[in-house]
Formats: sequence, C-alpha cells, structure tokens
Amino acid sequence: MKLPRDLSGLELADHLCRRWDYVKVNQVGSHIILQTQEPSPHRLAIPAHKALRVGTLNGILRDVAQHKKVDRSVILDAL
Repeated sequence: MKLPRDLSGLELADHLCRRWDYVKVNQVGSHIILQTQEPSPHRLAIPAHKALRVGTLNGILRDVAQHKKVDRSVILDAL
C-alpha cells in the first residue's frame, strides 16, 4: 500500500468528514480538530499543511483505522 505524497491536510480532513463521520469542531493555528461519536468518542488533530508528510499521514490513518476497526487500506482506497 503506497501512501499519496501530495495529499493536503485539508483534503484529508474533508475526506474523513464526508466518509467516516468526523466533524470539524475547531481549528487551532494550523491544526484542524476533528471529532466523531461513532462507535465511541474520538478526537483527532490534522495539520493543515499543503502536503502531509508520509509518517504523519500514516499515523493519522492508523489512528482512524484502529478506532473504526477497519484496515488502513480501506480508508486509503476511498481517498
């Protein structure tokens, strides 16, 4: 599974809001704060950078996949 190199933080946040039931609750500086209640409460901070670093993107995908109990590739394929 190859991670995209040109995905911005805003694009990722938009995708998580549309497809994975996250809601933007706040923005502090250059970090977008997302929150979901499904299946349990979960908060997530995404840097609003032009292109996310591979390690940062990998960590966010791992966190969301673990919370939603799906494989990271499912989230990545929907991008």
